Amino acid sequence: MVRWVRGWSIAAKLFALQLAVIVALAAIAVALIWADARADVERDAAVKSMAIAQTIANDPFVVDGVRADDPPAVLQPYAVDVMREAEVDFITIMAPDRTRYTHPDPSQIGQEFLGSIDRALDGEPFSETYTGTLGPSVRSVVPIEDASGDVVALVSAGITVSNTQVALGARIATVVLAAALMIALGALGAWLLSRYLRRVTWGRGAEEMSRMFAYYEGVLHSIGEGLVLQDDRNRVVLANDRAQELLGLTRGSVGGTAPAPLDGLGLPPAVADVLARPDAVVDEIVITPTHVLVVDRDVVVSRARPGDPHARRVGTVTTLRDHTRLQELTGELATMTTLSDALRSQAHEFANRLHTIIALIELGRPEDAVELASSELALSQALADRLLSAVEEPVLLALLLGKAAQAGERGIRFEVDLPERLAATGIDPRETITIVGNLIDNALDAASTTAAPAIDVSIATREERLVIAVADSGAGPATGARVFDLGVTGKADAAAGGRHGQGIGLALVRQSVDRLGGRIRVDGSRFEVTLPLPRDLAAAAGSGGPGAADA
Repeated sequence: MVRWVRGWSIAAKLFALQLAVIVALAAIAVALIWADARADVERDAAVKSMAIAQTIANDPFVVDGVRADDPPAVLQPYAVDVMREAEVDFITIMAPDRTRYTHPDPSQIGQEFLGSIDRALDGEPFSETYTGTLGPSVRSVVPIEDASGDVVALVSAGITVSNTQVALGARIATVVLAAALMIALGALGAWLLSRYLRRVTWGRGAEEMSRMFAYYEGVLHSIGEGLVLQDDRNRVVLANDRAQELLGLTRGSVGGTAPAPLDGLGLPPAVADVLARPDAVVDEIVITPTHVLVVDRDVVVSRARPGDPHARRVGTVTTLRDHTRLQELTGELATMTTLSDALRSQAHEFANRLHTIIALIELGRPEDAVELASSELALSQALADRLLSAVEEPVLLALLLGKAAQAGERGIRFEVDLPERLAATGIDPRETITIVGNLIDNALDAASTTAAPAIDVSIATREERLVIAVADSGAGPATGARVFDLGVTGKADAAAGGRHGQGIGLALVRQSVDRLGGRIRVDGSRFEVTLPLPRDLAAAAGSGGPGAADA
């Protein structure tokens, strides 16, 4: 039986429990009301019998009758008429020694009265329930006194218990009908509630719901991706630990008793825009001040049964994947690729020039061969020597050399303005690659569309800050500072003399600058990034140490 009940759904169990409680309460109510009604009926019977007995006791005819030579002959017809008119079951007039003068059963006349009479003999009327010759009855016994106050006889009037139960049955029928109506209304309410619970729990039982909750909690806290659940009004119902970390939410801000509105969570605008949309999202990139997120969002619908065309929108499930490290590695790989391509190109170029020099020598023109070799060596070595002597940051040095070679391949003039000495900045090299690399890449794309392509890069320390400026021969972005928003830039802008990007490069620049506590200023085609130096390096720069020279 217990195993069978365990298979019930929560709604079925609740319905059965409520129905059982309602029936039990109704039975208790009926029992209490029946007991109260029975007491009322017996009390009414006692009052009625007492009133009839007192009336008979005060009747002069009765007083004279008990003194007659044959009291039964005088009083029996009288008692029968009163019983019929008063609707009582018996009236017994008796002598003080219990001898009956009257009785509903004439054969009992002259016999001894059964019941208590002591109190009546003392002059005190009383009522009691007693089992006599007619069975259990509610009776009253009253003394009959003469003019001098002496007890000359007794009168007892009563109603049998069977007749009181007949009167009680009419009242109990009403009570039972009311109880049945209460049970019906309670059962209807319980059934409606069970239908609602069956709908919201999808007919699952308590044990099944408990297992689902345990699995649900385990999955939420074990997966490495962020998970955000929203209801049909896009309020956040739950966000797991990883999602709270990626979105910068404090523990306990979501997942409480009430869904949290989006505008009250302080989410980054880009994330809030995606979560506020009603449609599904597939692999959409969202940039926050601290992370690069790939967002997938599915709409959850509910159907009453499989294949039901009338589905309703329950909410959405959003997964957040952190691609910040992947983007950083992509930037580093792009820098290494640039250096590799530059070295490959230079090796090819040097091979061509070497063949030319050898040919000049074979033609008997050694002076021309020497001049060609010397001029090319000076041109290629000048920038490298300058960077090597000024820059102590190896990552920045390699990046600038690679971008210079890339610009040379594309026929773009590449100028670098550096102080005499640029000490190590202490800034995370990955951030340096992201900022400088993406700014120069976008400058290369913009400059390549102009008649006289040129790029000017300036790096210096000023007032405890590192200032990086990249300018090109283009007209600058038409969108101004909005060029750093994800997806704003495009090839159409580059063709018009603006910035060209993949829609993420400059957004990553802004993310890195925000993460480092710096700022960006756009003036035409000149982009200037100002970053605070770490305290120890800033103090060295302020005291005139290496890197304090102006550009």
